[in-house]
Amino acid sequence: MRAAARAGTHTHTHARARAVMHRKAQYPRIGMSSPGSGSPLAPDRSVSRDSMEDYWSEMKNIQEDRQDRQEDLVERVSSDEAELEEAWLQEAGLSTLVTGTQSDGPAEALLSTLTRSQAAMVKKRVDNYTQTLRKRNRQPMRHVRDVFSMPDASSELTPPISPNGQIAPKLPQWNPPKVPPACAGFTPPDSKSSSGGSEPIMLAFDVPYSEAARAHRKGRECHDCRRIRKDDKDLPGFQTVRPRQGVTRVNDLSSEDIRKIGYISLIELTTFYDIMGIEMKRNRVERSKARDSGIFGVPLTTLLENDQKKYPGSRVPLVFRKLLSKLEQTGLQTEGILRVPGSASRVKHLRQELELKFYEDRFDWDQVRQNDAAGLLKMFIRELPYPLLTQQHLPAFTAAQSISSAKHQFQALHLLIMLLPEANRDTLKAFLEFLRKVVAYEATNRMSLWNVSMIVAPNLFTFRGKNAKQEEMQVAVAAAQLVRLLITHQDLLWTVPCFLISHVRKMNEAAMGKKTPTSEKTKRRLLRRWNVEKDRDRSEVTDLRDGVIRVHAPLHAKVSMAIQLSCEMKARDITARFDIENGRGSRSGSRRQRQCLFEVGGNIGERCLDPDAHLLDVYHANPHCEWVLKSR
Repeated sequence: MRAAARAGTHTHTHARARAVMHRKAQYPRIGMSSPGSGSPLAPDRSVSRDSMEDYWSEMKNIQEDRQDRQEDLVERVSSDEAELEEAWLQEAGLSTLVTGTQSDGPAEALLSTLTRSQAAMVKKRVDNYTQTLRKRNRQPMRHVRDVFSMPDASSELTPPISPNGQIAPKLPQWNPPKVPPACAGFTPPDSKSSSGGSEPIMLAFDVPYSEAARAHRKGRECHDCRRIRKDDKDLPGFQTVRPRQGVTRVNDLSSEDIRKIGYISLIELTTFYDIMGIEMKRNRVERSKARDSGIFGVPLTTLLENDQKKYPGSRVPLVFRKLLSKLEQTGLQTEGILRVPGSASRVKHLRQELELKFYEDRFDWDQVRQNDAAGLLKMFIRELPYPLLTQQHLPAFTAAQSISSAKHQFQALHLLIMLLPEANRDTLKAFLEFLRKVVAYEATNRMSLWNVSMIVAPNLFTFRGKNAKQEEMQVAVAAAQLVRLLITHQDLLWTVPCFLISHVRKMNEAAMGKKTPTSEKTKRRLLRRWNVEKDRDRSEVTDLRDGVIRVHAPLHAKVSMAIQLSCEMKARDITARFDIENGRGSRSGSRRQRQCLFEVGGNIGERCLDPDAHLLDVYHANPHCEWVLKSR
């Protein structure tokens, strides 16, 4: 009996080894780097055999799924350098620098807030765009010298002429702001992190990441920077200094300010990669016909538009939410969840049923098993016509794999999260929250952080298109390192760094300073309004000097309250005071709703304040804002 058992085990082991070797033959040396390359996945730190087998199995499932379906895919097109540079400038909010038209957007205000390194990067992109057009015998609308004019040469420059014969507008001389030195003033604390017993890595959010990276360019290695190891216990721990103005999450800001955050993040990421010596490529996708109805293969924005007709305010596709909910209810403790595929025929049948019945509320979710739901979830991500991480930024995510410093790899991911469109960012966040729950049940489901990362990576980083190349799959193993960081540090990644908030405030202040009346009638109207506001401000000038704010609470019985700020007063103190004042006499039900304090206007569009935000610091940063207490 024992001999037979040993023979059976021996045979099973050989069969498993043959399967792994067969998959390795299909995908030779995927994700493996050469010795001494400095890559996070160098052979001396290669992943385990089980993790590799998870990867090969997932790649095999993806290939088989693709072979079963013959359908129209998005066509990737190659763009010349000028088009890519123009696309970069447009996404960075700087399209007016190359169009020759009068700037009516954020270009002037944005340029006035950039650091020297960021401005040099913008100049480099504009210069590259100009030179590329000249090689094609096309005259650029504006020359780079007309965008970044120098004091000693500005009088000698000839303004470019636009096609209609007018002189293209010229931006004012740029004076870069000073930035504190990088990597200074931050000493790792004495406390040990829970990750391998090593000191936590300090993250500073008040200085642009590109400025901190300059220390590496000059050969000065930061004390905090360490290489990434494969073992879960070696995953780096990060420690941050809580800002006095409070933590700002992406959803705490207005859509207009988030758009500006995206502009600055793209410029900062490009600058950061350039200083780190990393080539940052971009892809462009030719708009092709995509499905506008159904479930699978439909763009995220289209799905959300359809969902919001039925459920206003939806931020994540309903079918995606439902699949996650199904897995959380029944699959978190299932051994091998995400790893063990469901029946291919059952998954195919369920997919068809979802397409036909989901939006009619006729789909029977009780028939969906845990492994079927996992298969449908991964299929949904793979079949998005445009990748969840976006086609234009997928190369930048891939490039982050070559960063050996855990700190700088996190910083690259942080900026990339800020760059994602709202629908992609919210969907990715819901997915990562689910993956963290899967890892939390490792003791029962046998899915470690590495197992989950190795399985998820091919689904996120393998582009589904006609021109998808083998090398895109070859980087998927290294991409597991990024997935691992995304899962573990997702709470930090969805907070907006302080230096980006400062950029937005400066942009808004610069934009307000540039607004001028365009007609006599407009001038008279604005003058009357300014006089009214001046009289009102004069009546409250004593309050402003004393640090007194007026909080408006339209949903409370007491709709307004003047409050004297102190150094340690926080946003939570204001909400508590209104609850005390209005708690007994209010029957409107608003007390049961979660009320948050917002700063509105001034140099910010709108920001929901962290309960621990020190209000006097917010007041000093934005003295002309309004203070509003309301539900989110």
